[in-house]
Amino acid sequence: MLTLHHLETSRSQRVLWLLEELKLPYEIVRYERDKKTFLAPSELKKIHPLGKSPLITDGEITVAESGAILEYLAEKYGHLGREDVANLVPKINTGEHRQCRYWMHYAEGSLMNWLLMKLVFVALPKQPMPFFARPIARQLCVKVQEKLIDPDLATALSFIEHHLATNTWFSGDNLTIADFQMSFAVEALLMRRNRDIANQLPHLYAYRNKLVHRPAYQRAINIGGPVMMS
Repeated sequence: MLTLHHLETSRSQRVLWLLEELKLPYEIVRYERDKKTFLAPSELKKIHPLGKSPLITDGEITVAESGAILEYLAEKYGHLGREDVANLVPKINTGEHRQCRYWMHYAEGSLMNWLLMKLVFVALPKQPMPFFARPIARQLCVKVQEKLIDPDLATALSFIEHHLATNTWFSGDNLTIADFQMSFAVEALLMRRNRDIANQLPHLYAYRNKLVHRPAYQRAINIGGPVMMS
């Protein structure tokens, strides 16, 4: 039996969405984050030495890393996909395949690094520290965001918006594993952004709306909980 080891508000949501799209039979084992540290629980180390989610077990096989899991599921079970889930991996040596590969790597290799840095530098001034250090930490974190993180995220938003202006999905005309990989980053990018930003990014917001209204996406949310922490 295929089992998803699912950590709340994590990249695991990508995998859960794909499982629902493929209508695969699977079991789900749920894990909650530590209430103080927000880290994954140590129980996950019983499944994989790094103790991170997502993880799947498929018989004797254990697969870690969301990108590797998506590729594994597409290679082994992709033939079960119907209608617009029938082309999860484009044909090799096509423009669509190159786009799929690019966005699969871009999601974690570039974009999520900046999003995680943003999360860290927003949260850092709120951590326990001597009172006299807090103003210094706050000022430093603001400067790092203004000078380093926010410009790169603005560039990323513009880049993605421009791409989606001429592509239905990230790889072109068909839904592929690149869309599952990018879905978590898209949610993180648009989290807490106001309506004015939405007007500046119509294609990105339309893409997100297209995702969240898919029945399988909604089922994944109902089963696994929200994608992002509130």
